[in-house]
Amino acid sequence: MRKLKLGSLAMCSLLALAACSSESLAQGGTGEQIRIGFAVSTLDNPFFQEMKDGIEKAAAELGASVVVLNAVNDADTQVKQVRTLTEQHVRAIIINPVDSTRSAPAVDVAESALVPLVTVDRTINGSEVASEVASDNVQGGALAAIALGRAATGEVVHLRGVTGASATVDRGAGFEQGMNSGGIKVVARQNADFSRARALSVMTNLLRGNTRIKGVFADNDEMALGAIAALGAKAGKDVHVVGFDGTREAFAAIEAGTMAATVAQQPGLLGRKAVEQAVKAVRGERVQRVVDVPVKVVTKDNLAEFRK
Repeated sequence: MRKLKLGSLAMCSLLALAACSSESLAQGGTGEQIRIGFAVSTLDNPFFQEMKDGIEKAAAELGASVVVLNAVNDADTQVKQVRTLTEQHVRAIIINPVDSTRSAPAVDVAESALVPLVTVDRTINGSEVASEVASDNVQGGALAAIALGRAATGEVVHLRGVTGASATVDRGAGFEQGMNSGGIKVVARQNADFSRARALSVMTNLLRGNTRIKGVFADNDEMALGAIAALGAKAGKDVHVVGFDGTREAFAAIEAGTMAATVAQQPGLLGRKAVEQAVKAVRGERVQRVVDVPVKVVTKDNLAEFRK
């Protein structure tokens, strides 16, 4: 009996210590610290850098750790990286899909390993995941069209993101809907793959063939900044540009007058919400299947609100 009591006392002491640490540690059923994998489409974009920062900050606050793998915009590589994460025994995976269709095998990989998968910013077509954390990209596209219609009248260009990415599809659909309320007409739609350098090249070529362009909508801020570079002195004067994401450089361009507006997605908040759902899934708590993070139009009039 004495051994049992001593054992019980020791166990109580250990439990007390664990209870103290659990206030700051995200723990699974075994009491071990949670390791979360983050399979990101690319880090060659400030938006995803901010998302990564949000994920790492939220994980640190919950006591979790994060393993980050960068697919460099290759869907096949991303699927392999998800497999690598499961082999490293992470407890949950957050994925920002390169392609909403080609990244689908990653869901099967995670499911076979019994690892909950949370998508962030983009969804995966035809697949069921633990949680989808994203902005309403259709609404954001519509808001972008309205903002561009207020800034410009006449012929505009739509610079599209990566083919197959849900953000590209949804923002484009929303933009088409929003154009119904304004006096703009799309005369060119070209992919620039969410890349600033690619957008600079595409926009330069478009300007050679059309001097009547009055506006540009880009599916992300990086492409918007590339278009601004191509426009030079025309940006903000003869041609008005609207982006999407809400990055720091976009805010600087709005302040400088070269960008009319951007649709702010709050990448850090997207990352935080994804971590929260991942931790809940590991703990066996109720997970929110769809988490909507609000989008907001940022112009020079309300820029100060987003720079606090």
